[in-house]
Amino acid sequence: MTQTVLGSIVSLWRYPVKTMLGEELNAAEVTKRGLLGDRAYALVDNADGKVASAKNPRKWPQMFDCRATLSDLPRTGLKVPPVRITLPDGTLVDSDQPDIDRILSNVVHREVKLEGAFPEMRTATAEEYWPDIEGLDYRDTVTDFGLPEGTFFDCAVVHVLTTATLDRLRSLYPEGRFEVRRFRPNLVVETASGDRDFVENAWIGHLLAIGDAVRLSITGSCARCVMTTLPQGDLPKDTGILRTAVQHNRASVGVYASVVQGGKIRRGDSVRLN
Repeated sequence: MTQTVLGSIVSLWRYPVKTMLGEELNAAEVTKRGLLGDRAYALVDNADGKVASAKNPRKWPQMFDCRATLSDLPRTGLKVPPVRITLPDGTLVDSDQPDIDRILSNVVHREVKLEGAFPEMRTATAEEYWPDIEGLDYRDTVTDFGLPEGTFFDCAVVHVLTTATLDRLRSLYPEGRFEVRRFRPNLVVETASGDRDFVENAWIGHLLAIGDAVRLSITGSCARCVMTTLPQGDLPKDTGILRTAVQHNRASVGVYASVVQGGKIRRGDSVRLN
């Protein structure tokens, strides 16, 4: 089958605890459930059973002040390793500590439990705040949404973003800081063409071949939310980030994918379109 070379993997990301900051990787194992260890854990609100998400920043304003990394290399077929969380004050805690739920509850000012994802768990629910931006499906309101069964993902198990899209957004809104961190992708593809455009849109419905083994089916565009506008680290709050995506690409930045064939991926691997 003829393949078109699109570019190469320039960065890989895993987010062990849903909606906390994650970790950049040099390599990762990809399974049917995405990058091994990605969204393996989440905070669950004891009061209503909903999953904590920065999509509702008024309820969960501290999530981007925490960073999560796995304590060991995850391995296929084995239990996901404990997660290590850096709290807003720099304190390090581990998920296997007996008082971890109390510690995290104090951080987020709500009674929560740190839970792990497993295939047989009930379908989880989270909340999303829609800012008052013309072009969104809702405005200045909060809605509930269900997560894919047995997971803590919002929609799909892999999110792919290109440097071409980031460059296009920067050209449209030069005042904004369109950095990878705002969009929380798993794979960032540096495009070979040098285009500044929303090139991923044309990939929907096609197969991506990555490295020697991994094959991803591009299932749809990634509709963005208020999370892209939130401050994190040295990035300021900026509603213009989301407004630009709404005005110029129907609120989408990047694409979602399902895993057709898993395997190892590494930074620098080639990305081809079937």
